[in-house]
Amino acid sequence: MSDTLLHTPLHALHLELGAKMVPFAGYAMPVQYREGILAEHRHTREQAGLFDVSHMGQLRLVGEDAAALLETLVPVDIVDLPVFKQRYALFTNEAGGILDDLMVCRRPDDLFVVVNAGCKQQDTEHLVRHLGDRVVPCPERALLALQGPQAVTALARLAPGVERLTFMDGGFFKIDGFEVFLTRSGYTGEDGFEISVHERDAVAVARRLLDQPEVKPIGLGARDTLRLEAGLCLYGHDIDTGTTPAEAALTWAIQKVRRSGGARAGGYPGYAVIDPQLPNTQSVPAPASRKRVGLTSQEKMPVREGAKLVDAEGREVGRVTSGTLGPTCGHLVAMAYVASSHAAAGSPLFALVRDKRVPMTVSPMPFTPHRYFRG
Repeated sequence: MSDTLLHTPLHALHLELGAKMVPFAGYAMPVQYREGILAEHRHTREQAGLFDVSHMGQLRLVGEDAAALLETLVPVDIVDLPVFKQRYALFTNEAGGILDDLMVCRRPDDLFVVVNAGCKQQDTEHLVRHLGDRVVPCPERALLALQGPQAVTALARLAPGVERLTFMDGGFFKIDGFEVFLTRSGYTGEDGFEISVHERDAVAVARRLLDQPEVKPIGLGARDTLRLEAGLCLYGHDIDTGTTPAEAALTWAIQKVRRSGGARAGGYPGYAVIDPQLPNTQSVPAPASRKRVGLTSQEKMPVREGAKLVDAEGREVGRVTSGTLGPTCGHLVAMAYVASSHAAAGSPLFALVRDKRVPMTVSPMPFTPHRYFRG
């Protein structure tokens, strides 16, 4: 593996645990451990898995006007976000495309922002260009994700009080004496937590968590199958600068206050393109011509990113962006962009794989029910 790859603070621990390391977003990251992707996936669904996501970007936005300024870059309600509440957001461009998706949590003295690893440099530059010295990158922070139905049981032993949080709540806690900031959220569809910790404490905190009987280390391979079963987008694959929120089926992330007729409508890049594609706005409707959908099949042949989709007459109507055999579902699942005329649930399509037509059906997402704790 190239010596030019960056290492997270947990790199030596991954090697100690027998991880297979692969390049990802400029980092050497664990794709799996000794038991393999399938076992790791199932363990996370049944108990609790610990993921190293320290390659993600963490930033603080400071100043009383930080929320209002951030709203000039995202089509999301940040100003009204309560303290210690987190929200999913999107950076957009003037064409209505998605520059990145991110998480924003209001804290008493700042906004805490987490961005994708592959986009963190451009996101930081984007924020600095528009918000200036209000942007404080946090390269000294590591990020761990503890996911699964037993995550709260394991974490509450070390950080009493976390059990009182509900989905998308955040708070400052101590894990066995180490100071952390965490949110009850994640990228698997399961209940769980994302834990920001200083890099000097990351290994100690990870070891404390791995000492809990419910917890095992989980790599990027299972992270991908888990998020796909949960119907969650991977930036650069299922969403990118060429997809709008409506095309990506992410209109739920745009609150009414930011839509036409709302108190703070518009004012973000791409509003003129995005708003007409949203339902129930006062803009002249201009529906998206394609849409991100879920696909299922009982066939066993893998259908991967890039596979073309055709209708019964052989006309190309879309393309797969993510696909796998769902370990929990027990069948093939995929995400794709298809023409709106073929996006209705139940629509029959065919994926072209090595000159064979694999029958698939447009299906609702998530493929595995979300189990977020909402109180």
